[in-house]
Amino acid sequence: MSPPLRLGIDLGGTKIAGIVLDASGATRAEARIATPRDDYAGTLNAIAGLVSRLEADAGGTASVGIGMPGAISPRTGLVKNANSVWLNGRPFDADLEQAIGRKVRVENDANCLAVSEAVDGAGAGSSLVWAIILGTGAGSGIAIDGRALPGRQRIAGEWGHNPLPSPRADERPGPACYCGRHGCIETWVSGTGLAADHARRTGQALRAEAVIEAMRAGDPAAGGTFAAYLDRLGRAVAHVVNLLDPDVIVIGGGLSRVPEILSGLPGATAPHVFSDGFDTPIRESLHGDASGVRGAAWLWADQEI
Repeated sequence: MSPPLRLGIDLGGTKIAGIVLDASGATRAEARIATPRDDYAGTLNAIAGLVSRLEADAGGTASVGIGMPGAISPRTGLVKNANSVWLNGRPFDADLEQAIGRKVRVENDANCLAVSEAVDGAGAGSSLVWAIILGTGAGSGIAIDGRALPGRQRIAGEWGHNPLPSPRADERPGPACYCGRHGCIETWVSGTGLAADHARRTGQALRAEAVIEAMRAGDPAAGGTFAAYLDRLGRAVAHVVNLLDPDVIVIGGGLSRVPEILSGLPGATAPHVFSDGFDTPIRESLHGDASGVRGAAWLWADQEI
């Protein structure tokens, strides 16, 4: 009998990435295509076509795992909370199974990051891995013993849409969030949030990368923006540490490649942790942009294939 193959799909807002892994985690095939934005039927067809292409390239049939924004509601069986809004209110997993012709396993994309890094990434060997995505938005996922923790409502890890902890007077009510609330963690600690805060503080419309470069060059305004960003991120991280006390924190997304965030975050977090010390490792994701798609592939255990 041939060793099992695992196929993972990472459904993003602009691209759909796919990978096939063998039993050892080695890549057998990979590809990416553009996402048919605002086209639900087109999205289903694109994923089904990518699965067929990847299996042909890998030379075998594989289990199929899908990482997606949002989640499948256990109450209705329909997608909720997806920022790819054309998925919301749709029976995505059932429709995809019909399009592909077999069972699929669907999980939130941040949980896929956590699974990937727990299985063979920066959190390998750790029991409880909390993975944070810091990019255009901000979210997180949880893996326990290498398996995703979706939660009863399928919202475990929805960190970005909680209020910023211990807000100061000048942080209330906070920026408006697309979810309809104000002051969500995402509006402060995402790359978009960093850029928006700098614009509010200085009147300069700079991307997050430009703010960080200016900070490195010694610009005092950019330095102040970054210091405020790190302070807020530390408070937001400590809030979850006090709830989960993870073995390791893994950071993915574009801001994970900013070394000043990785080096400064432990010190920004420690004062807010309800403990006599804080030594939880905070690491950049090992698999980088491939973590989500690899985690989708690892959604199936050996005995389930």
